[in-house]
Amino acid sequence: MLIEYKNVEVYQETQEVLRDVTFSVDEGEFVYIIGKVGSGKSSLLKTLYGELPIHSGEAHVMEYDMAILRRKHLPELRRKLGIIFQDFQLLTDRTVDANLRFVLKATGWKNKVEIDDRIKEVLTLVGMETKGYKLPSELSGGEQQRIAIARAILNNPKLILADEPTGNLDAETSRLITELLHKIVKEQGVTVMMITHNLHLVERYPERTFECKDKALVEITHANKKMHELQAEIDDDKEALDENADADMEIIEDIEHLEEPTDIEEEDNDEQEEDKGEKQKPAYHEADFEILEDLE
Repeated sequence: MLIEYKNVEVYQETQEVLRDVTFSVDEGEFVYIIGKVGSGKSSLLKTLYGELPIHSGEAHVMEYDMAILRRKHLPELRRKLGIIFQDFQLLTDRTVDANLRFVLKATGWKNKVEIDDRIKEVLTLVGMETKGYKLPSELSGGEQQRIAIARAILNNPKLILADEPTGNLDAETSRLITELLHKIVKEQGVTVMMITHNLHLVERYPERTFECKDKALVEITHANKKMHELQAEIDDDKEALDENADADMEIIEDIEHLEEPTDIEEEDNDEQEEDKGEKQKPAYHEADFEILEDLE
């Protein structure tokens, strides 16, 4: 058994988001996690790589007991995982090749020929073998996500955790990315757990599916669940969040226009911006996300 949870409670800080979570996943499975916004999907995924602690119950990921695993041992666990984020999390100041080379060197690869061969191998697998020289900004969203998938499989993980990997992509690109993840499961024997709001993908490529609802994780079947109804609920929630965000932006814009700066203030601001510009360094930090910090 690759993953086994029994009666686990999942908390986000002091807020309980899931209770009595019990499920298991074998090697080579593809598993969807669905549910409405805020239902605990991402929080559950974070417990699998130690970002959130296990408060009670039994939780095993590969050979690790997550209930007692110390933080200093998390890097060891995470090197055996592949994690794919919705917003790609690529290092923007370096090429595709350099992104992948950074991960391999950080995880102990030293032989240049072996590194070059592995990079070529994973880029070919995701259909990006001619893009190694490009910066992330020169790639489309779908291409960036393919690179993120290539990065996730560099070290031949047994488990890939994908948190909304198609969330920022159009319908056709989402389909291609989902097909690619299924191909990796089939050809590499990797287990994939994928969070998604796109239930059309779940219907088109059916696999084991769990729903987070009412603080519970329940396995569902396509025969007893009307996916289009749940999709409508999810879309309504996302639309409400977008409307709230628009309202917040209107308030901010109103505040910004309450008082126009005087000429003197404008001159002072220009001088401050000029001084600030001279002192600023590039905005990139190598520890944009904790998983790469652990790799170092």
